[in-house]
Amino acid sequence: MQPTAQAVGGQRSISAPKGRKKMSHTCGNILLHIVFSTHQRRPTIRDEVRSEVFAYLGGIVRELNGTALIVNGTENHVHMLVRIRPAHSAAEIARVVKTNSSRWIREYIPDFAWQIGYGAFSVSESSVHAVTKYIANQQEHHKRYSFEDEFRLFLKKNKIVVDERYLWD
Repeated sequence: MQPTAQAVGGQRSISAPKGRKKMSHTCGNILLHIVFSTHQRRPTIRDEVRSEVFAYLGGIVRELNGTALIVNGTENHVHMLVRIRPAHSAAEIARVVKTNSSRWIREYIPDFAWQIGYGAFSVSESSVHAVTKYIANQQEHHKRYSFEDEFRLFLKKNKIVVDERYLWD
């Protein structure tokens, strides 16, 4: 019996079993539009800290070996367009971003909290420009529409049916 792996130059080289081809690396282009609000949609992300908060959120995504293409929002919610690795789930990204950022934000805003849930919507590569533009224009957009109305529209466009009694915290 021959070994299926051997050390070569400090790296491990794996041989495929007889008759099979070697498996390539896992590849993916997973783009997500993640949306979440502050607890009870309180207007706690003030103008003077907003850019720092959004930069911090992007840094958390980077630490997860992802890319935050854009992070923006208003005083009560955040939109993130992120490219994540196939090894990560939307749930994991949202959990880590919200947990780690909450700790940091509480240094500036002691009573700060994110809502429990989030929205995660898949984005095709061909839609990246349009979604980026949409996220970049959040302040203007929310002069006309509330976060709740916006989120309901996202759910409807993505054919997600929810009971609103459980949607808002």
